[in-house]
Order: sequence, then C-alpha cells, then structure tokens
Amino acid sequence: MKKADTRELKNGFGDAFAAAFELTVTPAIFGLIGWFVDRQLGTTPLLTIIFVLATVGYASWKMYREYSDTLEKKAAERREIWQSNGPLA
Repeated sequence: MKKADTRELKNGFGDAFAAAFELTVTPAIFGLIGWFVDRQLGTTPLLTIIFVLATVGYASWKMYREYSDTLEKKAAERREIWQSNGPLA
C-alpha cells in the first residue's frame, strides 16, 4: 500500500472518530449542563431534553453539511479532470 493511501485511510479513521466523539460526548456534556440548570430552576427533565436534542440536531446538520460539501468538491475535481482530458474517443 502506498504512503498516500495509508495516510488517506488514517485520515478517514480520524474523521470518523471525531464525528463519533462529537455525536456522543457533546450532547452528554450539554445534557449535564441542562440537568444542573433544571435542578436550580425546578424544571427537572425539560432543559436536559432540549439541550441534548438541540446538540444532536446541530451536530447531525453540521456533519451532513460537511459531507455534502466534500462530495461536491470531489465531483467538481473529477469533472475538471474529465474535461481537461477531453471526451472519450
């Protein structure tokens, strides 16, 4: 396996780990913050649920947007390469 292939594979694993971390730990942290605020205000599950759902929604939207941007960029690169080589004979 070439170094470039190995590096791309490792970058993919790193990106996947970062996404998994963002989808699990960040909502947990905001859930804890919501729980503490709920205890102070006496609105037990309300803010906890709102904070967790908002965080999961934002993280999912952000991942979708980044994935879409990457796909569009790769498609544009392939289109440019194809156009520079000319039509197939």
